[in-house]
Amino acid sequence: MKKYGFGVDIGGTTCKIGLFETNGTLLEDWEIKTNTENNGASILEDVATAIEAKMTEDGIAKDDVQGIGVGVPGPVTDDGTVLQCVNLGWGEFNVAEVLGKRTGFTVKVGNDANVAALGEMWQGGGKGHKDVVMVTLGTGVGGGIIVGGKIVAGSNGAGGEIGHIMMNEEETDTCGCGKKGCLEQYASATGIVRMAKQTLAADDRETSLRSLTELTAKDIFDAAKAGDTVAKELVEKLGEMLGTALANIACVVNPEIVVIGGGVSKAGSILIDVTKKYFEKKTFHACRNAQFALATLGNQAGMYGCVQMLLDM
Repeated sequence: MKKYGFGVDIGGTTCKIGLFETNGTLLEDWEIKTNTENNGASILEDVATAIEAKMTEDGIAKDDVQGIGVGVPGPVTDDGTVLQCVNLGWGEFNVAEVLGKRTGFTVKVGNDANVAALGEMWQGGGKGHKDVVMVTLGTGVGGGIIVGGKIVAGSNGAGGEIGHIMMNEEETDTCGCGKKGCLEQYASATGIVRMAKQTLAADDRETSLRSLTELTAKDIFDAAKAGDTVAKELVEKLGEMLGTALANIACVVNPEIVVIGGGVSKAGSILIDVTKKYFEKKTFHACRNAQFALATLGNQAGMYGCVQMLLDM
């Protein structure tokens, strides 16, 4: 008899919900609006209602559902307590307990970046490996560290905050976290654009980047692929920062594979190659054989990871 699980990736704008078979097959996925009014008071009720409606629509019995896995944008403790989710308006409360009581299902909760890492380990770019470092390069830099198939969440759920590793003590700009010199300021989409604007202001060399009014990370990588010297130097700087950070992480957890996802990862092999170059140059010799791969699940990684959490209980 088939068993099912629901994966729910709660974001600041939408909640992505997936109906899965427990063998990892995604059957259906859809989105509902994340209602952040009144400090997100109705979010879990909306999720429960959406899941119940889908079960009725598909004729799925309650006994055939293993549970609900939930990813949230904030630190989460082992018992499913969210410490704070600023984007949702949530303070500290036990999401697993509240949603479990409302639905009658077993509920497992994790940080969104961590569950995305689990998803990539289970059915994505890290499939077949149990020691994985996942790094997500988007507006910021997120991460998830998996050792022996288990997420390293830390004592209060802040494990895997790769983006806030200190990389440059000379930095004068402030990161969103309040510190200066974080990896996120160099290796994210906003980070490489920030570096590009600084370079263009301080350097009068010819570059195709000057003709762009709204400079994006994609523009910089496309220009680098086309041979633009300034763009190539910016990509090189991103790769040096990211490769160095990953080299230091590898000395602690010794991963089999590093999986790179997020919008910036769409740059493809140019990003993988430059990051791996600096990784191999900087890390301890016994860690140098880590593989590098692009994430493959995209925005669905979180949903996959949410269901994987249920199977691992």
